[in-house]
Amino acid sequence: MKNIGVLISGGGTNLQALIDKQGSVIKSGRIVCVCSNSAGAYGLERAKKAGVPTKVIRKNADCGGDVLEFNRRICEYMKEMKVDVIVLAGFLAILGGELLSEYAGRIINIHPSLIPSFCGDGFYGLKVHEAVLSYGVKVTGATAHLVNEITDGGRILLQKAVYIKDGDTPEILQKRVMEQAEWIILPEAVEMVCAGKV
Repeated sequence: MKNIGVLISGGGTNLQALIDKQGSVIKSGRIVCVCSNSAGAYGLERAKKAGVPTKVIRKNADCGGDVLEFNRRICEYMKEMKVDVIVLAGFLAILGGELLSEYAGRIINIHPSLIPSFCGDGFYGLKVHEAVLSYGVKVTGATAHLVNEITDGGRILLQKAVYIKDGDTPEILQKRVMEQAEWIILPEAVEMVCAGKV
């Protein structure tokens, strides 16, 4: 059984999907901690309700804005909690330094588009869905991938397509992509990595 650490920044809907799929989809791992870079993240409440230990590490307030120190502290906490696999579930900070090298090949991210479209620096959250709609594509979706030093550039694990409908707004599309793609493939990708199938 692998120990999973989840990094979040906001509401924690992807974290909730992981919590809900423990034991059914995620059979080879268990969530042992949740770390957020925002003290006000509602995902911390979701973790507490599920009995999962939490910690807040903020780049500016706790690390003086030092990116390497921020990554070092997250890495230190993951090691302290004996984490084997890290999942980015709506974590709005770029990883690097010690954390990337220590957990190479064991960090999973979910991105709300079909990589290589609408990804890379600056493409996160609603910005992805705004770009999708303004470009006029008919199909979008989500991608679960491994994390490396290139933003959204790691090995693709799973993808799921979602059709765009007339009248979609970025908010409506975001919700559909979460429900029809992200919440399905992220737990599956986590199980793949925990079970050693990657």
